[in-house]
Amino acid sequence: MNTYAVKDLPKNKIIEFFKLHWGSPEMVTSSGIFDCSALDGITVVNEEDEIIGLITYIIKDKECEIISLDSLEEGKGIGTSLVQKVENLAIKKNCKIVKLITTNDNLLALKFYQKRGFILSKIILNAVEKARTVKPEIPLIGYNGIPIRDEFELIKVLN
Repeated sequence: MNTYAVKDLPKNKIIEFFKLHWGSPEMVTSSGIFDCSALDGITVVNEEDEIIGLITYIIKDKECEIISLDSLEEGKGIGTSLVQKVENLAIKKNCKIVKLITTNDNLLALKFYQKRGFILSKIILNAVEKARTVKPEIPLIGYNGIPIRDEFELIKVLN
């Protein structure tokens, strides 16, 4: 496995990855509308030159926000490694916190991030309903048959 900055891979490869895993490169959350293919990020590529991990983020006002995280081979430390790399970049940029948003149905993400030191900081009620006005392909029902309605913001204070 090799790690690359998103900008070092062909843009069409990044766009195709987001189309396959998110429906499009566009991410709509209560914190904004993002073209993930244009964001800073880090990828993990396997021996077959396929992306098996990808994280995107933005840095603004001493805060680093993770916009997307995908690990296609769970349990191998790919997601953890990508989050740690972003945390290290955030520290170098003098950020005070790393934050992210996930939806109420994404119990795996809630577990993953909390095990890595993130805490729940905010619930944004009905945020996904608002996001659907911009990105109508966001499904109504998510993981485990849970209706997707709300967003959770998680933060990690950096030392």
